Amino acid sequence: MVAGEEIDRLARDTEFSGVVSVSRGSEVVLARAYGLAHRGYGVPNTVDTRFAIASGTKGLTALVVASLIVEGKLALGTRVRALLGTDLPLIDSSVTVEHLLAHRSGIGDYCDEDALPPAQPQSFTSAAAYLPALEGFPQRFPPGSQFCYNNGGFAVLALVAERAAGVPFADLVASRVTAPAGMAHTSFLRSDQLPGDAATGYLEDGRTNVFSLPVVGSGDGGIYSSAGDFAAFWAALHAGRIVPPEWVARMTAVVSAETSTREQLRYGLGFWLPPDDTTVMLEGYDYGVSFRSVSRPSDGLVFTVVSTTSEGAWPLTRWLGGQFLTEP
Repeated sequence: MVAGEEIDRLARDTEFSGVVSVSRGSEVVLARAYGLAHRGYGVPNTVDTRFAIASGTKGLTALVVASLIVEGKLALGTRVRALLGTDLPLIDSSVTVEHLLAHRSGIGDYCDEDALPPAQPQSFTSAAAYLPALEGFPQRFPPGSQFCYNNGGFAVLALVAERAAGVPFADLVASRVTAPAGMAHTSFLRSDQLPGDAATGYLEDGRTNVFSLPVVGSGDGGIYSSAGDFAAFWAALHAGRIVPPEWVARMTAVVSAETSTREQLRYGLGFWLPPDDTTVMLEGYDYGVSFRSVSRPSDGLVFTVVSTTSEGAWPLTRWLGGQFLTEP
């Protein structure tokens, strides 16, 4: 297979550690694992290894919120102050659920893209545990006036979702997204207590990322998943098994055409939208994590690349995009 040979070459040349998967519907076109899930013990990655996916989690958070809207427990126009009460008083009173989903809230971000790792990451063990870290960041611009990617906004959405439902956020993701999608290998894991089938992330100097990220993820990132689970995820999403089709269409419609990204990506409600108008994408980048999963619903094409390093996935995702997304 020419594609497989080229992927092997790229993986070798870039010292890639992770998994590459391409499928069309139920047909697996390519699935390969490279490198080590744990360097110290010499544990190899397999195609079923679970990896942290960082901000890839945001799409799952958005779907939890949409499912609560479908049930009438939230609305796009719900002002988050109604559920936050006196918490996070610097968030503007006019910020809505839709503003947060679209990265148009203007709230101050506890975790900027250029920020240092969170202090005391071991204290981040639930959505509510993020509250102290979210405090003290003033509003940046009027809600709704512009796009500005915001990790804190999705951490706030996790709080809003669990308060609206009366259920812990991790349980909401499990019951409303991963279970109906058949994502049996996707869950919030403690990074300091990983099971044997989960990969450890690594920094450029060879240290693990255990002190660089929250010990348990929340609405803005940190869930662990496998490449196979994302093939199942996209199929379930487009079939309306997570939220109704009209909500899938709404969440994957362009809300922000200008997002100031290198690839001229647009953004919907929790999902990145490449400029080709045929695909939908989730992506994650953090210390010891790089992840991208792309879906083309017209023919069931899905490709997913996930790596144990911050930069590892990108050469392979660029090649796959050129190989598979230029087809008619």
